[in-house]
Amino acid sequence: MSIHRAKRRRESEVAKIRVVKPEIRVVGIDDGVFTPHSNELVNVVGIVYRGGYWLDGFMHTKVRVDGLDATEKLAEMITSSPHYPQLRVIMLNGVTLAGFNVVDIEELSQRVKLPVVAVTRDKPDFDDIKKALQNLSHSEERWRAIEKAGKMIKVQTRNGEEPVYVHVAGLSEEDAKRILKSTSTRSNVPEALRVAHIIASGLVHEKEQ
Repeated sequence: MSIHRAKRRRESEVAKIRVVKPEIRVVGIDDGVFTPHSNELVNVVGIVYRGGYWLDGFMHTKVRVDGLDATEKLAEMITSSPHYPQLRVIMLNGVTLAGFNVVDIEELSQRVKLPVVAVTRDKPDFDDIKKALQNLSHSEERWRAIEKAGKMIKVQTRNGEEPVYVHVAGLSEEDAKRILKSTSTRSNVPEALRVAHIIASGLVHEKEQ
């Protein structure tokens, strides 16, 4: 499928959220520490929040450094969680985990039947990313997944703080902006993502034997 056809399909499958409630349930997902260019399994945690104030739960999986399993593992983690029926939005710290294990956010959104919002504090240099991917197997497949994420949008989540940069799947840009602003209560990133980063960073990583 071409990128343009995928874009048209995304636009036809965008969810509509009439009211962003203060207690909207989101899950923020981030990876733990790892050794670059290794064959390690890396901890990935999902922290469930009601809005930006109430921590509701935890989920966990592992993905391979520079692997190809991130989309599948995240889908399995989310749909097998007891919190899944209450979730409304999936939030990621960017579109890659464990190095260049790329998350196909469009596919993930379709598999879990929920919108996906990938947030970064710094705007990525996609030229550098594309060059780096050439050193890995399946480089074209990884790059296509990044391209499918579409354009990045800049969102000012909190007055007086730096903006964040966002990819969105299964949700309108305006709804994504409203949800990001509502859930970013203590920093310029959603609280679920901030806490996921803290917890994932504190977990001990597993070295390949």
